[in-house]
Amino acid sequence: MENLTAKRPERKARFFTDSHIEVEGLYEPRDDFDPSVRLGYPGQYPFTRGIHPNLYRGKLWTMRQYAGFGTAEESNVRYKYLLSQGTTGLSVAFDLPTQIGYDSDHPAAAGEVGRVGVAVSSIEDMRVLFDGIPLDRISTSMTINATAAVLMALYIAVARERGIAESKLTGTVQNDILKEYVARGTYIFPPRPSLRLVTDIMAYCRKHLPQWNTISISGYHIREAGANAIQELAFTFANAIAYVEAALERGLAVDDFAPRLAFFWGCHNHLFEEAAKFRAARRVWARIMKERFHAQDETSMMLRFHTQTAGCTLTAQQPENNVVRVTLQALAAVLGGTQSLHTNAMDEALALPGESSARVALRTQQIIAYESGVADVVDPLGGSYYVESLTDRLETEVWEYLRLIESMGGAIAAIEKQYFQREIAAEAYRYQREVEADERVIVGVNRFAGDRDVSPLVLKLDPALEAGRKKQLAELRKRRDSAKVENALRELTVAASGDTNLLPPLIAAVQCSATLGEIAGALREVWGEFREQP
Repeated sequence: MENLTAKRPERKARFFTDSHIEVEGLYEPRDDFDPSVRLGYPGQYPFTRGIHPNLYRGKLWTMRQYAGFGTAEESNVRYKYLLSQGTTGLSVAFDLPTQIGYDSDHPAAAGEVGRVGVAVSSIEDMRVLFDGIPLDRISTSMTINATAAVLMALYIAVARERGIAESKLTGTVQNDILKEYVARGTYIFPPRPSLRLVTDIMAYCRKHLPQWNTISISGYHIREAGANAIQELAFTFANAIAYVEAALERGLAVDDFAPRLAFFWGCHNHLFEEAAKFRAARRVWARIMKERFHAQDETSMMLRFHTQTAGCTLTAQQPENNVVRVTLQALAAVLGGTQSLHTNAMDEALALPGESSARVALRTQQIIAYESGVADVVDPLGGSYYVESLTDRLETEVWEYLRLIESMGGAIAAIEKQYFQREIAAEAYRYQREVEADERVIVGVNRFAGDRDVSPLVLKLDPALEAGRKKQLAELRKRRDSAKVENALRELTVAASGDTNLLPPLIAAVQCSATLGEIAGALREVWGEFREQP
Protein backbone atom coordinates (compact mmCIF):
# COMPACT_ATOMS: atom_id res chain seq x y z
CA MET A 1 0.00 0.00 0.00
CA GLU A 2 1.25 3.51 -0.85
CA ASN A 3 2.74 5.39 2.08
CA LEU A 4 0.50 8.48 2.20
CA THR A 5 2.54 10.01 5.00
CA ALA A 6 5.82 9.93 3.06
CA LYS A 7 7.77 13.16 3.38
CA ARG A 8 7.43 15.53 0.45
CA PRO A 9 10.78 16.04 -1.33
CA GLU A 10 12.51 19.27 -0.39
CA ARG A 11 12.87 21.84 -3.15
CA LYS A 12 16.32 23.33 -3.57
CA ALA A 13 17.00 26.62 -1.78
CA ARG A 14 18.27 28.34 -4.94
CA PHE A 15 16.57 28.26 -8.33
CA PHE A 16 18.15 28.53 -11.76
CA THR A 17 17.08 28.52 -15.38
CA ASP A 18 18.43 25.85 -17.71
CA SER A 19 21.26 28.27 -18.58
CA HIS A 20 22.23 28.67 -14.91
CA ILE A 21 20.75 32.15 -14.51
CA GLU A 22 19.67 32.45 -10.89
CA VAL A 23 15.96 33.13 -10.49
CA GLU A 24 14.77 35.46 -7.75
CA GLY A 25 11.62 34.80 -5.76
CA LEU A 26 9.93 38.01 -6.88
CA TYR A 27 10.60 40.52 -9.66
CA GLU A 28 9.62 44.16 -9.24
CA PRO A 29 10.02 47.36 -11.29
CA ARG A 30 13.63 48.39 -11.90
CA ASP A 31 14.90 51.96 -11.85
CA ASP A 32 17.25 51.22 -14.77
CA PHE A 33 14.52 49.81 -17.01
CA ASP A 34 12.69 52.25 -19.29
CA PRO A 35 10.12 50.29 -21.33
CA SER A 36 9.85 53.00 -23.98
CA VAL A 37 13.60 52.73 -24.65
CA ARG A 38 14.20 49.00 -24.18
CA LEU A 39 11.04 47.61 -25.73
CA GLY A 40 9.59 49.90 -28.36
CA TYR A 41 6.67 48.52 -30.32
CA PRO A 42 6.14 45.26 -32.20
CA GLY A 43 7.30 45.59 -35.79
CA GLN A 44 9.81 48.31 -34.94
CA TYR A 45 13.57 48.20 -34.34
CA PRO A 46 15.04 46.51 -32.29
CA PHE A 47 12.07 44.11 -32.63
CA THR A 48 12.19 42.89 -29.03
CA ARG A 49 8.41 42.51 -29.13
CA GLY A 50 8.24 40.86 -32.54
CA ILE A 51 8.90 41.62 -36.19
CA HIS A 52 5.23 42.14 -37.10
CA PRO A 53 3.02 44.86 -35.57
CA ASN A 54 0.00 42.55 -35.36
CA LEU A 55 1.79 39.17 -34.99
CA TYR A 56 -0.74 36.29 -34.96
CA ARG A 57 -3.79 38.56 -35.05
CA GLY A 58 -2.92 39.01 -38.73
CA LYS A 59 -1.65 35.51 -39.56
CA LEU A 60 -0.87 32.44 -37.48
CA TRP A 61 2.58 30.91 -37.56
CA THR A 62 3.24 28.27 -40.22
CA MET A 63 2.53 24.82 -38.81
CA ARG A 64 5.36 22.98 -40.51
CA GLN A 65 5.59 19.37 -39.34
CA TYR A 66 9.01 17.82 -40.02
CA ALA A 67 8.54 14.49 -41.78
CA GLY A 68 10.17 12.03 -44.12
CA PHE A 69 11.02 8.34 -43.92
CA GLY A 70 11.63 5.32 -46.10
CA THR A 71 10.95 5.93 -49.77
CA ALA A 72 9.70 8.96 -51.64
CA GLU A 73 6.38 7.16 -52.13
CA GLU A 74 5.86 6.61 -48.38
CA SER A 75 6.86 10.16 -47.51
CA ASN A 76 4.55 11.60 -50.17
CA VAL A 77 1.64 9.78 -48.54
CA ARG A 78 2.60 11.24 -45.13
CA TYR A 79 2.88 14.78 -46.58
CA LYS A 80 -0.57 14.56 -48.13
CA TYR A 81 -1.96 13.24 -44.86
CA LEU A 82 -0.43 16.11 -42.86
CA LEU A 83 -1.74 18.67 -45.35
CA SER A 84 -5.20 17.13 -45.09
CA GLN A 85 -4.99 17.49 -41.29
CA GLY A 86 -4.17 21.19 -41.33
CA THR A 87 -0.39 21.45 -41.74
CA THR A 88 0.32 24.72 -43.54
CA GLY A 89 3.86 24.01 -44.73
CA LEU A 90 6.04 20.99 -45.50
CA SER A 91 9.35 20.20 -43.81
CA VAL A 92 11.42 17.44 -45.39
CA ALA A 93 13.67 15.12 -43.40
CA PHE A 94 16.33 13.34 -45.48
CA ASP A 95 18.06 10.09 -44.56
CA LEU A 96 21.70 10.02 -43.51
CA PRO A 97 23.14 8.81 -46.85
CA THR A 98 21.38 11.67 -48.65
CA GLN A 99 22.75 14.12 -46.09
CA ILE A 100 26.36 13.05 -46.63
CA GLY A 101 26.30 12.58 -50.38
CA TYR A 102 25.76 8.85 -50.94
CA ASP A 103 23.16 7.13 -53.09
CA SER A 104 21.04 4.41 -51.51
CA ASP A 105 23.08 1.69 -53.24
CA HIS A 106 26.48 2.88 -51.97
CA PRO A 107 28.18 0.49 -49.49
CA ALA A 108 28.40 3.32 -46.94
CA ALA A 109 24.60 3.62 -47.01
CA ALA A 110 24.01 0.06 -45.83
CA GLY A 111 21.61 -0.08 -42.89
CA GLU A 112 20.78 3.64 -43.03
CA VAL A 113 18.55 3.94 -46.10
CA GLY A 114 15.31 5.71 -45.21
CA ARG A 115 15.84 5.41 -41.45
CA VAL A 116 16.03 9.01 -40.22
CA GLY A 117 14.42 10.58 -43.26
CA VAL A 118 13.47 9.99 -46.86
CA ALA A 119 15.99 8.56 -49.32
CA VAL A 120 16.52 10.86 -52.32
CA SER A 121 19.12 10.02 -54.94
CA SER A 122 17.75 11.34 -58.23
CA ILE A 123 15.22 13.54 -59.97
CA GLU A 124 12.90 10.52 -60.17
CA ASP A 125 12.79 10.41 -56.35
CA MET A 126 12.08 14.14 -56.18
CA ARG A 127 9.23 13.85 -58.68
CA VAL A 128 7.60 11.14 -56.56
CA LEU A 129 8.26 12.94 -53.28
CA PHE A 130 6.22 15.96 -54.38
CA ASP A 131 3.74 14.20 -56.64
CA GLY A 132 0.36 15.91 -56.45
CA ILE A 133 1.69 18.71 -54.22
CA PRO A 134 1.42 22.22 -55.72
CA LEU A 135 4.92 23.63 -55.37
CA ASP A 136 3.76 27.12 -56.29
CA ARG A 137 1.25 27.16 -53.41
CA ILE A 138 2.90 25.13 -50.65
CA SER A 139 5.96 26.39 -48.76
CA THR A 140 8.64 23.70 -48.45
CA SER A 141 11.48 23.57 -45.97
CA MET A 142 14.34 21.14 -46.61
CA THR A 143 16.60 20.20 -43.72
CA ILE A 144 19.76 19.54 -45.68
CA ASN A 145 23.24 21.04 -45.47
CA ALA A 146 26.29 19.48 -47.13
CA THR A 147 24.21 18.48 -50.17
CA ALA A 148 21.83 21.44 -49.95
CA ALA A 149 22.80 22.74 -53.39
CA VAL A 150 22.01 19.35 -54.97
CA LEU A 151 18.58 19.10 -53.31
CA MET A 152 17.90 22.71 -54.26
CA ALA A 153 18.78 21.86 -57.87
CA LEU A 154 16.44 18.84 -57.79
CA TYR A 155 13.58 20.94 -56.42
CA ILE A 156 14.08 23.60 -59.09
CA ALA A 157 14.31 20.95 -61.82
CA VAL A 158 10.99 19.38 -60.80
CA ALA A 159 9.33 22.80 -60.70
CA ARG A 160 10.61 23.52 -64.20
CA GLU A 161 9.20 20.22 -65.46
CA ARG A 162 5.79 21.28 -64.18
CA GLY A 163 6.04 24.70 -65.80
CA ILE A 164 6.24 26.51 -62.45
CA ALA A 165 8.25 29.72 -62.48
CA GLU A 166 11.14 29.71 -60.01
CA SER A 167 10.01 33.12 -58.79
CA LYS A 168 6.83 31.49 -57.41
CA LEU A 169 8.67 28.95 -55.24
CA THR A 170 8.55 29.63 -51.51
CA GLY A 171 10.36 27.83 -48.74
CA THR A 172 13.69 27.36 -47.02
CA VAL A 173 16.81 25.28 -47.46
CA GLN A 174 18.77 24.84 -44.23
CA ASN A 175 22.17 25.20 -45.95
CA ASP A 176 23.97 25.87 -42.64
CA ILE A 177 27.23 23.97 -42.99
CA LEU A 178 29.23 25.57 -40.17
CA LYS A 179 27.12 24.01 -37.42
CA GLU A 180 27.83 20.60 -38.98
CA TYR A 181 31.48 20.97 -37.99
CA VAL A 182 30.36 22.03 -34.50
CA ALA A 183 27.42 19.82 -33.61
CA ARG A 184 26.16 17.26 -36.13
CA GLY A 185 29.01 15.96 -38.27
CA THR A 186 27.15 15.56 -41.58
CA TYR A 187 29.75 17.49 -43.54
CA ILE A 188 31.48 16.36 -46.72
CA PHE A 189 33.85 19.06 -47.95
CA PRO A 190 36.26 21.37 -46.09
CA PRO A 191 34.78 24.61 -44.71
CA ARG A 192 35.97 26.99 -47.45
CA PRO A 193 34.42 25.25 -50.48
CA SER A 194 31.38 24.43 -48.35
CA LEU A 195 30.93 28.15 -47.71
CA ARG A 196 31.14 28.71 -51.44
CA LEU A 197 28.14 26.42 -51.96
CA VAL A 198 26.23 28.40 -49.34
CA THR A 199 26.90 31.72 -51.05
CA ASP A 200 26.21 30.25 -54.51
CA ILE A 201 22.70 29.41 -53.33
CA MET A 202 22.31 32.92 -51.90
CA ALA A 203 23.41 34.54 -55.16
CA TYR A 204 21.30 32.29 -57.38
CA CYS A 205 18.14 32.67 -55.32
CA ARG A 206 18.51 36.44 -55.07
CA LYS A 207 18.15 36.54 -58.84
CA HIS A 208 15.80 33.64 -59.57
CA LEU A 209 13.95 32.68 -56.34
CA PRO A 210 13.29 35.98 -54.55
CA GLN A 211 10.79 34.40 -52.12
CA TRP A 212 13.11 31.57 -51.05
CA ASN A 213 14.95 31.62 -47.71
CA THR A 214 18.47 30.75 -48.79
CA ILE A 215 19.75 29.62 -45.41
CA SER A 216 18.27 28.63 -42.07
CA ILE A 217 21.07 29.28 -39.61
CA SER A 218 20.57 26.63 -37.00
CA GLY A 219 20.88 26.89 -33.26
CA TYR A 220 18.64 23.85 -32.87
CA HIS A 221 21.38 21.30 -33.54
CA ILE A 222 23.85 23.20 -31.37
CA ARG A 223 21.32 23.01 -28.53
CA GLU A 224 20.61 19.34 -29.19
CA ALA A 225 24.35 18.65 -28.88
CA GLY A 226 24.30 19.98 -25.32
CA ALA A 227 24.56 23.79 -25.47
CA ASN A 228 22.46 25.94 -23.16
CA ALA A 229 20.22 28.77 -24.39
CA ILE A 230 22.96 31.40 -24.17
CA GLN A 231 25.42 29.29 -26.14
CA GLU A 232 22.74 28.41 -28.68
CA LEU A 233 22.24 32.09 -29.51
CA ALA A 234 25.91 33.10 -29.33
CA PHE A 235 27.36 30.31 -31.46
CA THR A 236 24.56 30.58 -34.02
CA PHE A 237 24.98 34.33 -34.39
CA ALA A 238 28.76 33.89 -34.71
CA ASN A 239 28.10 31.48 -37.60
CA ALA A 240 25.58 33.94 -39.08
CA ILE A 241 28.20 36.70 -39.03
CA ALA A 242 30.55 34.40 -40.96
CA TYR A 243 27.87 33.76 -43.60
CA VAL A 244 27.14 37.47 -44.00
CA GLU A 245 30.85 38.22 -44.36
CA ALA A 246 31.21 35.44 -46.96
CA ALA A 247 28.30 36.84 -48.96
CA LEU A 248 29.76 40.34 -48.83
CA GLU A 249 33.09 38.99 -50.05
CA ARG A 250 31.23 37.52 -53.03
CA GLY A 251 30.13 41.02 -53.92
CA LEU A 252 26.53 40.80 -52.69
CA ALA A 253 25.06 43.90 -51.07
CA VAL A 254 23.83 43.28 -47.54
CA ASP A 255 20.28 44.48 -48.19
CA ASP A 256 20.05 42.26 -51.27
CA PHE A 257 20.42 38.98 -49.35
CA ALA A 258 19.89 39.66 -45.63
CA PRO A 259 16.07 39.83 -45.82
CA ARG A 260 16.06 36.17 -46.93
CA LEU A 261 18.22 34.92 -44.05
CA ALA A 262 16.29 32.78 -41.59
CA PHE A 263 17.09 31.10 -38.29
CA PHE A 264 16.14 27.79 -36.66
CA TRP A 265 15.97 27.49 -32.88
CA GLY A 266 15.24 24.72 -30.42
CA CYS A 267 12.77 25.26 -27.61
CA HIS A 268 13.20 23.55 -24.25
CA ASN A 269 11.14 23.14 -21.10
CA HIS A 270 11.91 26.34 -19.17
CA LEU A 271 8.97 28.32 -20.52
CA PHE A 272 10.04 31.80 -19.43
CA GLU A 273 13.72 31.49 -20.35
CA GLU A 274 12.81 30.17 -23.79
CA ALA A 275 10.30 32.95 -24.45
CA ALA A 276 12.86 35.50 -23.28
CA LYS A 277 15.51 33.87 -25.47
CA PHE A 278 13.56 34.67 -28.62
CA ARG A 279 13.08 38.28 -27.49
CA ALA A 280 16.81 38.66 -26.80
CA ALA A 281 17.68 37.00 -30.11
CA ARG A 282 15.67 39.53 -32.10
CA ARG A 283 17.40 42.39 -30.30
CA VAL A 284 20.91 40.99 -30.81
CA TRP A 285 20.41 40.27 -34.51
CA ALA A 286 18.92 43.70 -35.15
CA ARG A 287 21.98 45.34 -33.62
CA ILE A 288 24.41 43.10 -35.53
CA MET A 289 22.82 43.94 -38.86
CA LYS A 290 22.44 47.66 -38.18
CA GLU A 291 25.63 48.45 -36.31
CA ARG A 292 28.10 45.94 -37.72
CA PHE A 293 26.92 45.48 -41.28
CA HIS A 294 25.21 48.87 -41.73
CA ALA A 295 22.04 47.46 -43.22
CA GLN A 296 19.63 50.18 -44.30
CA ASP A 297 16.56 48.07 -45.01
CA GLU A 298 14.71 47.27 -41.77
CA THR A 299 13.77 43.83 -43.14
CA SER A 300 17.51 43.02 -43.10
CA MET A 301 17.43 43.56 -39.33
CA MET A 302 14.42 41.34 -38.65
CA LEU A 303 15.11 37.94 -37.11
CA ARG A 304 12.78 35.52 -38.91
CA PHE A 305 12.85 32.03 -37.43
CA HIS A 306 11.44 28.54 -37.32
CA THR A 307 11.26 26.68 -34.01
CA GLN A 308 11.28 22.98 -33.23
CA THR A 309 10.47 21.54 -29.85
CA ALA A 310 13.48 19.85 -28.32
CA GLY A 311 14.10 16.26 -29.33
CA CYS A 312 16.78 15.82 -26.68
CA THR A 313 14.25 16.48 -23.89
CA LEU A 314 12.02 13.59 -24.94
CA THR A 315 12.25 10.39 -22.90
CA ALA A 316 11.84 6.77 -23.89
CA GLN A 317 10.53 6.18 -20.37
CA GLN A 318 6.84 7.06 -19.95
CA PRO A 319 6.70 8.47 -23.50
CA GLU A 320 3.18 9.86 -23.02
CA ASN A 321 4.78 12.50 -20.76
CA ASN A 322 6.41 13.90 -23.89
CA VAL A 323 3.06 15.30 -25.00
CA VAL A 324 3.19 17.64 -22.00
CA ARG A 325 6.80 18.61 -22.64
CA VAL A 326 6.08 19.39 -26.29
CA THR A 327 3.06 21.48 -25.30
CA LEU A 328 5.13 23.61 -22.91
CA GLN A 329 7.85 24.07 -25.49
CA ALA A 330 5.42 24.97 -28.27
CA LEU A 331 3.71 27.46 -25.98
CA ALA A 332 7.07 29.10 -25.20
CA ALA A 333 7.83 29.40 -28.92
CA VAL A 334 4.46 31.03 -29.61
CA LEU A 335 4.83 33.40 -26.67
CA GLY A 336 8.27 34.23 -28.06
CA GLY A 337 6.85 35.12 -31.48
CA THR A 338 8.03 32.31 -33.78
CA GLN A 339 7.05 32.50 -37.46
CA SER A 340 7.05 28.74 -37.99
CA LEU A 341 6.83 25.74 -35.67
CA HIS A 342 7.32 21.98 -35.62
CA THR A 343 6.09 19.98 -32.66
CA ASN A 344 7.75 16.64 -31.96
CA ALA A 345 5.74 13.47 -31.52
CA MET A 346 5.69 11.62 -28.21
CA ASP A 347 7.33 8.48 -29.63
CA GLU A 348 10.37 10.16 -31.22
CA ALA A 349 12.69 9.00 -28.44
CA LEU A 350 11.90 5.49 -29.67
CA ALA A 351 11.58 5.74 -33.45
CA LEU A 352 10.27 7.85 -36.31
CA PRO A 353 6.77 9.10 -35.43
CA GLY A 354 3.79 7.00 -36.39
CA GLU A 355 0.72 8.53 -38.01
CA SER A 356 -1.34 8.81 -34.82
CA SER A 357 1.46 10.40 -32.77
CA ALA A 358 2.25 12.80 -35.63
CA ARG A 359 -1.41 13.82 -35.60
CA VAL A 360 -1.32 14.51 -31.85
CA ALA A 361 1.79 16.64 -32.36
CA LEU A 362 0.02 18.71 -35.00
CA ARG A 363 -3.14 18.97 -32.89
CA THR A 364 -0.97 20.40 -30.08
CA GLN A 365 -0.15 23.39 -32.27
CA GLN A 366 -3.75 23.77 -33.37
CA ILE A 367 -5.08 23.73 -29.80
CA ILE A 368 -2.59 26.43 -28.81
CA ALA A 369 -3.56 28.46 -31.87
CA TYR A 370 -7.34 28.18 -31.66
CA GLU A 371 -8.20 27.39 -28.04
CA SER A 372 -5.63 28.92 -25.67
CA GLY A 373 -6.05 32.62 -26.46
CA VAL A 374 -2.28 33.26 -26.52
CA ALA A 375 -2.41 34.14 -30.23
CA ASP A 376 -4.98 36.85 -29.68
CA VAL A 377 -2.57 39.38 -28.18
CA VAL A 378 0.65 40.79 -29.59
CA ASP A 379 3.55 40.04 -27.21
CA PRO A 380 1.46 38.93 -24.20
CA LEU A 381 4.58 38.68 -21.99
CA GLY A 382 5.86 42.16 -22.81
CA GLY A 383 6.53 44.23 -19.71
CA SER A 384 6.71 41.28 -17.35
CA TYR A 385 9.35 42.16 -14.78
CA TYR A 386 10.63 38.59 -14.81
CA VAL A 387 10.66 38.12 -18.58
CA GLU A 388 12.28 41.48 -19.26
CA SER A 389 14.97 40.75 -16.67
CA LEU A 390 15.68 37.38 -18.28
CA THR A 391 15.74 38.98 -21.74
CA ASP A 392 18.33 41.54 -20.63
CA ARG A 393 20.48 38.93 -18.90
CA LEU A 394 20.43 36.60 -21.90
CA GLU A 395 21.35 39.42 -24.25
CA THR A 396 24.26 40.50 -22.05
CA GLU A 397 25.63 36.95 -21.85
CA VAL A 398 25.34 36.49 -25.64
CA TRP A 399 27.29 39.67 -26.35
CA GLU A 400 30.05 38.49 -24.00
CA TYR A 401 30.39 35.25 -25.97
CA LEU A 402 30.36 37.11 -29.30
CA ARG A 403 33.15 39.45 -28.18
CA LEU A 404 35.24 36.45 -27.12
CA ILE A 405 34.64 34.64 -30.43
CA GLU A 406 35.54 37.81 -32.33
CA SER A 407 38.83 38.00 -30.43
CA MET A 408 39.62 34.48 -31.69
CA GLY A 409 39.16 35.58 -35.29
CA GLY A 410 35.49 34.74 -35.74
CA ALA A 411 33.42 31.58 -36.01
CA ILE A 412 35.54 29.65 -38.51
CA ALA A 413 38.69 30.21 -36.47
CA ALA A 414 36.84 29.25 -33.27
CA ILE A 415 35.58 26.07 -34.92
CA GLU A 416 39.07 25.21 -36.16
CA LYS A 417 40.36 25.70 -32.61
CA GLN A 418 37.59 23.38 -31.34
CA TYR A 419 36.31 26.14 -29.04
CA PHE A 420 32.61 25.70 -29.80
CA GLN A 421 32.94 21.94 -29.56
CA ARG A 422 34.67 22.05 -26.17
CA GLU A 423 32.14 24.50 -24.72
CA ILE A 424 29.21 22.38 -25.85
CA ALA A 425 30.79 19.17 -24.56
CA ALA A 426 31.44 20.74 -21.16
CA GLU A 427 27.84 21.96 -20.90
CA ALA A 428 26.47 18.56 -21.96
CA TYR A 429 28.63 16.87 -19.33
CA ARG A 430 27.44 19.32 -16.67
CA TYR A 431 23.80 18.64 -17.56
CA GLN A 432 24.24 14.87 -17.38
CA ARG A 433 25.99 15.07 -14.02
CA GLU A 434 23.09 17.13 -12.67
CA VAL A 435 20.62 14.48 -13.84
CA GLU A 436 22.63 11.62 -12.37
CA ALA A 437 23.07 13.49 -9.07
CA ASP A 438 19.31 14.09 -8.92
CA GLU A 439 19.95 17.85 -8.97
CA ARG A 440 17.93 18.20 -12.18
CA VAL A 441 14.58 16.42 -12.18
CA ILE A 442 13.48 14.50 -15.27
CA VAL A 443 9.99 13.22 -14.54
CA GLY A 444 9.69 9.51 -15.23
CA VAL A 445 13.47 9.07 -15.39
CA ASN A 446 15.17 10.06 -12.13
CA ARG A 447 11.98 11.04 -10.27
CA PHE A 448 8.47 9.52 -10.33
CA ALA A 449 9.78 6.62 -12.36
CA GLY A 450 7.66 3.86 -10.80
CA ASP A 451 4.76 3.95 -13.23
CA ARG A 452 4.44 1.31 -15.91
CA ASP A 453 5.51 2.64 -19.31
CA VAL A 454 2.87 2.80 -22.00
CA SER A 455 4.65 1.99 -25.25
CA PRO A 456 3.08 3.64 -28.31
CA LEU A 457 2.86 1.94 -31.66
CA VAL A 458 6.33 2.38 -33.16
CA LEU A 459 6.73 2.95 -36.88
CA LYS A 460 8.69 0.12 -38.52
CA LEU A 461 10.31 0.31 -41.94
CA ASP A 462 9.95 -2.42 -44.53
CA PRO A 463 13.14 -4.56 -44.40
CA ALA A 464 12.96 -4.87 -48.20
CA LEU A 465 13.36 -1.10 -48.58
CA GLU A 466 17.11 -1.12 -49.21
CA ALA A 467 16.97 -3.84 -51.86
CA GLY A 468 14.16 -2.01 -53.61
CA ARG A 469 16.14 1.20 -53.70
CA LYS A 470 19.15 -0.57 -55.20
CA LYS A 471 16.95 -2.02 -57.93
CA GLN A 472 15.44 1.39 -58.73
CA LEU A 473 18.85 3.00 -59.06
CA ALA A 474 20.16 0.19 -61.26
CA GLU A 475 17.19 0.62 -63.60
CA LEU A 476 17.67 4.40 -63.68
CA ARG A 477 21.30 4.02 -64.72
CA LYS A 478 20.28 1.70 -67.55
CA ARG A 479 17.57 4.04 -68.88
CA ARG A 480 19.39 7.36 -68.79
CA ASP A 481 21.79 8.75 -71.41
CA SER A 482 25.17 7.93 -69.85
CA ALA A 483 27.07 10.20 -72.22
CA LYS A 484 24.97 13.19 -71.16
CA VAL A 485 25.52 12.37 -67.50
CA GLU A 486 29.29 12.08 -67.93
CA ASN A 487 29.41 15.38 -69.82
CA ALA A 488 27.30 17.13 -67.15
CA LEU A 489 29.54 15.85 -64.36
CA ARG A 490 32.62 16.94 -66.29
CA GLU A 491 31.22 20.45 -66.69
CA LEU A 492 30.40 20.52 -62.99
CA THR A 493 33.99 19.69 -62.00
CA VAL A 494 35.31 22.39 -64.33
CA ALA A 495 32.95 24.92 -62.72
CA ALA A 496 33.93 23.75 -59.23
CA SER A 497 37.59 24.29 -60.11
CA GLY A 498 36.80 27.91 -60.98
CA ASP A 499 34.63 30.53 -59.33
CA THR A 500 31.38 30.52 -61.31
CA ASN A 501 28.06 29.87 -59.58
CA LEU A 502 27.50 26.11 -59.30
CA LEU A 503 23.69 26.09 -59.30
CA PRO A 504 23.29 26.16 -63.13
CA PRO A 505 25.63 23.16 -63.74
CA LEU A 506 24.05 21.33 -60.79
CA ILE A 507 20.57 21.83 -62.25
CA ALA A 508 21.81 20.65 -65.64
CA ALA A 509 23.33 17.53 -64.04
CA VAL A 510 20.19 16.48 -62.15
CA GLN A 511 18.00 17.17 -65.20
CA CYS A 512 19.86 14.46 -67.13
CA SER A 513 19.48 12.07 -64.15
CA ALA A 514 22.91 12.33 -62.57
CA THR A 515 22.50 11.06 -59.03
CA LEU A 516 23.23 12.87 -55.80
CA GLY A 517 26.04 10.46 -55.01
CA GLU A 518 27.66 10.94 -58.42
CA ILE A 519 27.48 14.72 -58.07
CA ALA A 520 28.93 14.67 -54.54
CA GLY A 521 31.64 12.30 -55.79
CA ALA A 522 32.57 14.70 -58.60
CA LEU A 523 32.90 17.56 -56.10
CA ARG A 524 34.95 15.36 -53.75
CA GLU A 525 37.46 14.90 -56.58
CA VAL A 526 37.91 18.68 -56.80
CA TRP A 527 37.68 19.73 -53.16
CA GLY A 528 38.53 16.62 -51.16
CA GLU A 529 36.81 15.61 -47.90
CA PHE A 530 36.95 17.16 -44.48
CA ARG A 531 38.51 15.09 -41.71
CA GLU A 532 38.17 16.33 -38.14
CA GLN A 533 41.49 16.57 -36.32
CA PRO A 534 41.69 14.55 -33.08
